[in-house]
Amino acid sequence: MDKTLDGIKAVFLDLDGTIYLGDNLIQGSLEFLARLEDAGIKRFFLSNNSSRSVKQYVTKLLRMNIPAKEDDVLLSTHDLLAWLAAESVDQTYLVGTEGMREMLEEAGIDTNSTNPQYVVLGYDTEITYEKLSTASILMHRGVPLVVSHPDMVCPSPNGGLPDTGAYIALLETTTGKKPYHISGKPNAGMILHKVEELGLAPEECAMVGDRLYTDMEMAERAGVHGVLVLSGEATREDLVAAPQNPSLVVGSVAELCLRGC
Repeated sequence: MDKTLDGIKAVFLDLDGTIYLGDNLIQGSLEFLARLEDAGIKRFFLSNNSSRSVKQYVTKLLRMNIPAKEDDVLLSTHDLLAWLAAESVDQTYLVGTEGMREMLEEAGIDTNSTNPQYVVLGYDTEITYEKLSTASILMHRGVPLVVSHPDMVCPSPNGGLPDTGAYIALLETTTGKKPYHISGKPNAGMILHKVEELGLAPEECAMVGDRLYTDMEMAERAGVHGVLVLSGEATREDLVAAPQNPSLVVGSVAELCLRGC
């Protein structure tokens, strides 16, 4: 694959570290999105970050002058909700933000149950010691842990910030127990359901993201092209030892010139 994305009909875009860092757009990202529209390539925003609800993501994207509607946003929380539904789970204790709580409760899941089937862990930017200690006590009692996604850090303009993977390590150190299930990228189902809904073959799609162990790993598992951008977490040095083999590596989405090269 080259920078023109020749043959690609749909692009799945990571957000943090790919389109923006924190509240700052990555240079050239708006122009890239405009090129996708001009080329008639469908685009979706795919994020492991479970700290916001879909509505909150759409609000942020619109505030950054990125046209978006709720159907454009696919989150690890969606993957988690699908797993909880398949397991008939409706009683949980949530370590997560109010945005994540809203999505779970809209799906009929009690997030502060006195008799939870699972402790649910998301990227909680509103974390408190009370939440962590309650989760630990429940896990000591035998309540298993399920997690929205495995990301260790959340990219920011000032360096990586503690993400869900860091919270997993804390709870594992505290309780000696590993998660029962982890949703989100790199699970292939995070992307394949939308590929199938679009009526496309995986090789007609590309995943653009900044993480090797989630974005590029999911691309390989799903059979879509992986485009690694170096504007977020991953570096060229990381590629040397990584088991993932992206179809294309660029500095940022600004280098993806599509048919205008």
